[in-house]
Amino acid sequence: MLLSTAYFPPVPYLALLARDMTLSPDRVCPSTALMEASERYQKQSYRNRCYILGGDGVEMLQVPVVHAEDMSIRSVRVDWSTPWLIRTERALDTAYYSSAYFEYYRDELFAILEERPERLWDLNLRTLDFLLKKTGITCTLQETADFAAPFEPQEGAMDGIPDDYRFRIHPKRPDTILHDLGLEKPYFQVFADRFGFTPGLSALDLLFNEGPDSILWLKRL
Repeated sequence: MLLSTAYFPPVPYLALLARDMTLSPDRVCPSTALMEASERYQKQSYRNRCYILGGDGVEMLQVPVVHAEDMSIRSVRVDWSTPWLIRTERALDTAYYSSAYFEYYRDELFAILEERPERLWDLNLRTLDFLLKKTGITCTLQETADFAAPFEPQEGAMDGIPDDYRFRIHPKRPDTILHDLGLEKPYFQVFADRFGFTPGLSALDLLFNEGPDSILWLKRL
């Protein structure tokens, strides 16, 4: 499985990481995934943004980046000159203060953000590690050494298609990942009475509402 880096990635992203993980009473076998480390930074993607559900509907949280000559994904720097972190923390507080589990994760989550990593790559790795640990997903992540162009199957090809999700998981492109995994089912959301169930949000939404039961939802248990 090949994935791009992502900032508090959406639920389908974590569902893929949980897909190949074996979870049984007597053993846990981790899944494996490759993280694209050799691409150029892609604007308007999940690489520096995520979506949450607040009282006014879906809200985007974005990490501003410093635009420079070198925009390779591991070199992109976070722009800490703007007060985006304060806005992010306030938005999370407002959206999830009444959720069942937010208070259990808030301080640790905000401490990670307050470390203020210089690179977007490092910020995303820390936030992903947080989500994996708290949702109960065990996954071995490896970085790519070289960039490979997106796979385009030849007409008539029926198999051998790799799990390349680098450009499939995108805020402006619908995907069928949850449908394909049999996860088109609602979990509790704070504002569902106002907006109905909203799929495809950041996995933070799943974690704050389902807590340690997140893994049961992701594994259809």
